[in-house]
Amino acid sequence: MSVQRWTTKAVGELGRVGQIVALLALAYALATLPLTWAGVLVAGGTLVLLVLVRPVWGLYVLPFLVPFGRVRELAVGPARVGGLEALLGLVLAAWLARGVARREVRLSPPPLLVPWTLWLGAMMLSVLGALSLGSSLKELVKWGEMAALYVMAWHELERRDILVVTASMLAAGALAALHGIYQALFQVGPEGFLFPLAGRLWLRAYGTFMQPNPYGGYLGLTLPLAYGLVLVHVLYPARSTTRLSSALLLGLAAASGGLMALALFFTLSRGAWLGAVAAALAVSVLLSRRALVVSALAGGGAALFVALGGVRRLPAALQQRLTDFLPYVGLVDIRRVEITDQNFAVIERLAHWYAAVGMFTDRPWLGVGVGNYVAVYPAYKIPPWDDPLGHAHNIYLNVAAETGLVGLAAYLFFWLAAFRLAWLAVRRAEGVWRGVAVGCLGAFVHLTVHNVFDNLYVHGMYLQVALMLAFLSVISEQWRCRAAFGGEKERLGGHPHRR
Repeated sequence: MSVQRWTTKAVGELGRVGQIVALLALAYALATLPLTWAGVLVAGGTLVLLVLVRPVWGLYVLPFLVPFGRVRELAVGPARVGGLEALLGLVLAAWLARGVARREVRLSPPPLLVPWTLWLGAMMLSVLGALSLGSSLKELVKWGEMAALYVMAWHELERRDILVVTASMLAAGALAALHGIYQALFQVGPEGFLFPLAGRLWLRAYGTFMQPNPYGGYLGLTLPLAYGLVLVHVLYPARSTTRLSSALLLGLAAASGGLMALALFFTLSRGAWLGAVAAALAVSVLLSRRALVVSALAGGGAALFVALGGVRRLPAALQQRLTDFLPYVGLVDIRRVEITDQNFAVIERLAHWYAAVGMFTDRPWLGVGVGNYVAVYPAYKIPPWDDPLGHAHNIYLNVAAETGLVGLAAYLFFWLAAFRLAWLAVRRAEGVWRGVAVGCLGAFVHLTVHNVFDNLYVHGMYLQVALMLAFLSVISEQWRCRAAFGGEKERLGGHPHRR
C-alpha cells in the first residue's frame, strides 16, 4: 500500500472516530444538561452544520442577531464578543474553508473595492498618531469585519438569497419593534425614560440597545426596506408580485413596516425621526414623479403648520422634543448656559461636538487616531462633561477628529460611491428587486442624516449596512449583465463574473 493511500485511509478512519466521539458527546450533553441548554445546543449545532455545508445560510440568521445578539456577551480585551461576532466568524471561516477544499478561492473585485481600500487605508494611516493602539485595533477590526462580510456576500448571494435575507431583516425588525412597543406600553425600563402623553405615562422604547437613539437608528435602517417594497407594489403592482415569494415578502414588509413605524415613534429620538422622514422622501421621489409633488405639498403644509404655531397644539412631550434644541442652533458658548433637565441632552451633545472640533484643530491631517476619541477626550473635555460617551455623537466630526482631513475625504468618497451604486441599482432593477434596491438607498439616507446626531456603526448595525451594500452590488451587476446579454437569465455559479 502506498504512503498516499495509507494516509488517506488513516484520515478517513480518524474522521469516522471523530464523528462517533462527537455523537457520544452530544448524547451525553442532551441527557445531562437542562432542557433549555439542550435546546440551545441542538439549535446551535444544527446551525453550525448548515453553515459548514452552505455558508450563505449563516446570512439568513445574521439579521436576527443585530437587534438580539447583545443579550449575552463576553469581554475580549477592549471589545465585547457575542453571538453576532461568533456567527460572522463561523460564516467567513466556512466560506474560506470550502473554497480551499474545492480549490476555488478566486476573489473577484466587487464594485466598491477602491472606496473600501481607500477608507481602510486612511484609518490605518491615522494609527501613526494614536494614543491607544487597542482602541484603534478595535475600530479597524469592526470595519474589517464589515468589508469581509461585504466581499463574502458579494460572491455568494444569489437572487433567492437576497429575498431570504431581506425577509430576515424585516422579520427581525418586526420582533425588535414588538419588544420596543411592549416596553413603551408597560413602562418596562429606567424611570428616566418615562414621558407623559395623552393623559398617561409611557416609556421611551430602547429594545436591547440600552438607549432609545441607537434603537431608533436600527429601526430607521430597516424601515425603508419595508417602505420601498410596499411602494413598488403600489406603483407597479403587475411587476412586483409575479411570484409567490414576492407576494409573501410584500405582506411581511407591510406588517413589519407598521410595527417599526410605531416603535420608532416611541423612541422619541429626534435624529431617528429626521432620518426616517428623509429616507421616506428619498424613496418616494425616486420611485415616482408624482411623489415629488406630494412630498413638496406635504413639506409646505408642515412648514405652514409650524409657522402658524401648530407645534403648541401638540402634547407637551412632543413639543419639547421638537423645539428644545432651537435656542442652541448656531455658535453657543455652552460654558455660560445653565444646565436644566430640559436642555441637558442638547448641551451634552454640543460639548462632545466641541471636543471633536478641538481634536481636529490640533491634528487636522491624520487626526488623533481611529477609535481614539475616548482616549484623548480628557484633554479636550468641557467641564462638567467628563464622560466621553464612546464617540462624538456626530460621525462626521468623529471621523474628522480621529482620522483628519485624509480620513474624512476617504469616508465621504466611500459613501458617495455607495450612493452612486444604489442609484444604478434602482435605475436598472425591476419589480421586487427595485423595491429592495430603493429600500437600501433609503436606509443609507437615514444613516447619513441620523449620523449627524449620533454614530450608528454600533451594536452590529454596521453588518446590516454591509449586507445592504452587497445587495446593491449584486442587483446592479445582475441587471447590467441582463441588459448586455438580453432576456431573463439566472446568475450562474452565484455571480455573473463566474460565467
